[in-house]
Amino acid sequence: MSELLLAVDKLEVVYQHAITAVQGVTLAVRLGQIVALLGTNGAGKTTTLRAISGFLGIDDARITEGIVVFKGERIENRPPHENTRRGIVYVPEREKLFANLTVAENLAAPVSLKTDKAERQRREAAVYDLFPRLANLRSRIGGLLSGGERQMLAVASALMCEPELLLVDELSLGLAPVVVDELAARLSAIRRDLGISILIVEQSAAVALAIADYGYVMENGRVVLDGDAERLRAHGDIQEFYLGQSSGERRSYREVKQYRRSRRWYG
Repeated sequence: MSELLLAVDKLEVVYQHAITAVQGVTLAVRLGQIVALLGTNGAGKTTTLRAISGFLGIDDARITEGIVVFKGERIENRPPHENTRRGIVYVPEREKLFANLTVAENLAAPVSLKTDKAERQRREAAVYDLFPRLANLRSRIGGLLSGGERQMLAVASALMCEPELLLVDELSLGLAPVVVDELAARLSAIRRDLGISILIVEQSAAVALAIADYGYVMENGRVVLDGDAERLRAHGDIQEFYLGQSSGERRSYREVKQYRRSRRWYG
């Protein structure tokens, strides 16, 4: 089994000192893995990503319990710029790019001024190799890109920081299926060609489980089910409640079955 890169254990996040959004979440990402965090709106998926990346302060939220360990170092409640330097880069659900800058300028923006020109050019060439459509649009203003092109640029800009762990929030939101398939293929290529581990938040279980090695299902701020992607795809409740393979009114997973975790990843 590959080396543990990220371990989150019994995570609790509280907003405005009063509202518990995430409670007791435990998950792990190993080197070279794509891990999916699944669930409906309000399940706590984005809050979990923000907690890992450090982007909680803007929402007046804080990790109040549990730990986040990256490469053996505890990082809970550390600021996002520190976590970016450590190798964790977050692609948010919205506000993905600078609308008034060109594609090339958006790619240059996240790179440290201390990075020499040759290194910048190497990173840019690698990104354009992964996203050839962006190479043809390098002079296009970001605000004029399509939704799919914006998502590509957001991921490409994150890669310019040379992450070891890429956090991607809602890859498929608002995009046509053919565009989503292309983006998912690009994430697989990023893992395969660059060796970058990925934690992806998705409402679409079908999209995420098609490329993930392992998945966690969240509801009401808690993990209610986890397993390798093949096992989750075959799981009757996942097929019924997240893959739409059965008729009838959709209910909460917790209304059907209480799940007792069979694994403990950190400790």
